[in-house]
Amino acid sequence: MKIVIAGAGIGGLTTALLLHERGIECEIYEKVPELLQIGVGLALLPHAVRVYDRLRLLPELDKIGMRTEMSYFRTRHGQNVWEERRGIPAGYDVPQYAIHRAHLQQVLVDAVNSRLPDGSLHLDASFEKVSQTDSGITALFRRSDNSTVTVEGDALIGADGIHSAVRHQFHPDEGAPRWSGLMLWRGAVEWPSFMDGKSYINSGGTDCKFVLYPISAGKTPETQLMNWATVIRKAEPSGAPPAREEWNRQAGLADIQKLLKAFTIPELDFEAMVAATPIFWEFPMCDRDTLQKWSFGRTTLLGDAAHSMYPFGANGAAQSILDGQKLADELAKGGAIADALIRYEADRLPKTNEIVANNRNGGPERVVNEVELRSPKRFDDVEKVLSYEDRKAIVHGYAELAGYAKEQMARS
Repeated sequence: MKIVIAGAGIGGLTTALLLHERGIECEIYEKVPELLQIGVGLALLPHAVRVYDRLRLLPELDKIGMRTEMSYFRTRHGQNVWEERRGIPAGYDVPQYAIHRAHLQQVLVDAVNSRLPDGSLHLDASFEKVSQTDSGITALFRRSDNSTVTVEGDALIGADGIHSAVRHQFHPDEGAPRWSGLMLWRGAVEWPSFMDGKSYINSGGTDCKFVLYPISAGKTPETQLMNWATVIRKAEPSGAPPAREEWNRQAGLADIQKLLKAFTIPELDFEAMVAATPIFWEFPMCDRDTLQKWSFGRTTLLGDAAHSMYPFGANGAAQSILDGQKLADELAKGGAIADALIRYEADRLPKTNEIVANNRNGGPERVVNEVELRSPKRFDDVEKVLSYEDRKAIVHGYAELAGYAKEQMARS
């Protein structure tokens, strides 16, 4: 069996490693000619980390990332709405990580290059089309010099992101991604550690938010690489993103300086931290409407190509990792490949569609929305604004929906 993967992002690379662990041959084709150090921070929740633990990658993650051990959801005024331990201190059997996306991708690339046969990862190969027969697939990829590469295999996995060309072949009339009306700015900068150096802070509700957490050690013992993101609503949810949207526009301090005044974060001078960030980026926060079908014969979708979602809940990368695990498990069972893809879809599609819908309402961070809605100004007692049980239902309900509740993981 040979599986062809379109896309060398986190989902595609992880899936390749999982297939290889199960003795299944695979090759990865990525459209960019060079894998650049792009992106900023992401969280790896315990259900995703467990997959990497089984792939023996935790020592590498510890070298490049930070273990997150506390999480704080706060109002814009700096008042805690929900706080809890994370990872091993919370009773999980694996850590939770905060990590630079590019550094994680490099760990996965290194693992692919060391574990899979030479030449398994192909760059400068943009997916163009796939044809299928009862016995296999033929995928066409185009290089930047306009030459083409034809690849034969037993199945094709489209792991090529929110702008997936594989998805477009089977859903050609879908159109552009759906804009939430929210604009997102993200950056990272070397900065003195705050609190215990292992904490995540989410300040503000969906429409006005600032998020901060360390993603790696710094150049000195007193510093860390701090990932930050801030969000503001510019419009109501609509169909297409803004016309000038480039999906990766370099921004400037003037774009967000007034927005920062909305937040109180007493543990550090976050405005100075943002001002010191040499480069940061603007994105319109987008997803796609959910699909009712990912698999077409011997071709299926995975990760953002299947279920792009708003970043609330820190779950996009994790769900692509879980996709890869389930898909590799089903293919390893043998039998008809098309049947394996249908079983994978039957398990993963309804779960991820629910998460996409929940993230449109704010994910677990909706707990801040609910408190700020009831108490726009500072409160004396959060329990009088929204009860503990109601707050727990939002945050832990999302954990159960997404698959990382402690009880779920203890059973798996």
